[in-house]
Amino acid sequence: MRSPSGGVQRSVIVVGAGMGGLACAVDLARQGVAVDVFESAEAPGGKIHQQLIAQRPIDSGPTVITMPWVFEDLLHAAGRRLSDYVELHRLPILARHAWDADQWFDLHDNPQATEQAIAEFAGGDEAARFVRFSQEAKALYSRLESGYMRSSRPSLWSMSTDLGPAGLALLASIGPMQSLWKSLGRHFKDARLRQLFARYATYCGGSPWQAPATLMLIAYVEMRGVWQARGGMQALGNGMAKAATDLGARIHYEKDVVEILVNNDRASGVRLASGEELHCDAVVFNGDVAALYEGLLGKKVRKAVRGKETRPRSLSALTWAMTASTDCRLDFHNVFFQSPYEQEFKDIFDRGRLPRRPTIYVCAQDRGPMGATAHPTGSGSAAPGNASVNATPGGDERLFLLINAPARGDAGAAFSNQEFDACTSSAFTHLSRCGLRLDPHTSLMALTTPVQFHRRFPATGGALYGRAPHGWTSIFHRPSAQSQLPGLFLAGGSVHPGAGVPMAALSGRLAAATLMAHLDSISSSSRVVISGGMSMG
Repeated sequence: MRSPSGGVQRSVIVVGAGMGGLACAVDLARQGVAVDVFESAEAPGGKIHQQLIAQRPIDSGPTVITMPWVFEDLLHAAGRRLSDYVELHRLPILARHAWDADQWFDLHDNPQATEQAIAEFAGGDEAARFVRFSQEAKALYSRLESGYMRSSRPSLWSMSTDLGPAGLALLASIGPMQSLWKSLGRHFKDARLRQLFARYATYCGGSPWQAPATLMLIAYVEMRGVWQARGGMQALGNGMAKAATDLGARIHYEKDVVEILVNNDRASGVRLASGEELHCDAVVFNGDVAALYEGLLGKKVRKAVRGKETRPRSLSALTWAMTASTDCRLDFHNVFFQSPYEQEFKDIFDRGRLPRRPTIYVCAQDRGPMGATAHPTGSGSAAPGNASVNATPGGDERLFLLINAPARGDAGAAFSNQEFDACTSSAFTHLSRCGLRLDPHTSLMALTTPVQFHRRFPATGGALYGRAPHGWTSIFHRPSAQSQLPGLFLAGGSVHPGAGVPMAALSGRLAAATLMAHLDSISSSSRVVISGGMSMG
């Protein structure tokens, strides 16, 4: 078979149709590579996942899209538009936060509205501090987008070179060896705001007391916009799968890959659960790298990653997908905090137990600009022209709840009944104190624990973000797109540049670019950099 350019067509097998695998398939297919994607599930998306409750689909993984320019760049390179595949609507309120029945605070997509809201909530001095914090987060993102997010995993030397004197000075002013929690103490005196922005460490699966200060850049990413997809996040997975197949890739669902074949010390194909063996020029593994290290894809590929690239494990979760009638002023994104905040992470990471006073995330999926109940209402801190949903919808609405948990899903029963009951009682009692009364034992509900996550993502213990982002050198310890085994490339949230839907997509693009560089006989020492990005836009 010959490629469109006239040469012999290369063939690549992608294991997993998560966002990294799909992005990789799009980039490879547009360059004339014969791509076959094998996915064990019946639908694309990976951690993007929906559960049917009362015959209504509820997003039970990622719930919103950030950094849409990542997908716009991906499809633009293939001569397509993101809007051809998924309909996105920007959320006017990034998240609604509550500490008790009387303490509620909204973060807006309009920075000036957020500044005003902070002034009303915590005073003018804190609002001024927020402005300085935002400027620092923006500067940090601008420095790290190209040299870190859009390039091969950096070394300490390459990052120093990429940042240059000005970037290094900025990093030094932030205190890169400090934790996110400590760094936030430079910006906010109000403990509630410090708690709010410290939560960004959990987006990467870490503790604010151990994750590096550089994660403050997530604040800027969110301030650039958060989007809701029509049809839920599954629509994004379906859209990216369609883009890949439109370009010629073939996606095979409900096909388990049980072994990555190795020939002459090089990845050469896969063996399916059916026993069928398929051969190719290169393999891309879009799954948690812990499965490789534990030998679940064959003993010969264990050396593809190092042990330090899989530990310590990141956060897992307890989640509930349910339908319920509420009388609480929810928005699409809602976070309910308890104190003391540090105890939650000491319980999880130091004691390996469920938190006794957990933070609760609630996604009210019928709220927001596309929800059946979305409509403009008056809101004390809303920006002029922004829509906010505070009214109670008619009938039951779709809710997704999440509590952070330790990744102990491979430890037998994982948690005792007493431990589980104490955690859930604390969570639902706190929700009730804030005005959200829910029954954790309703029949219209599906509970997922680290045990179930471990079954879906073997060898992880239920960890949802790969390696925990703990310590200032953690960015150098995630696996890169090029594994330690020739011919095997890596994509997904457990590899560089990190966890999250857009980061997983970037990892897939880096895997495709690195793979093509190797197939084209470019020196393996050449550093891959992907063009595009918000800073260019």
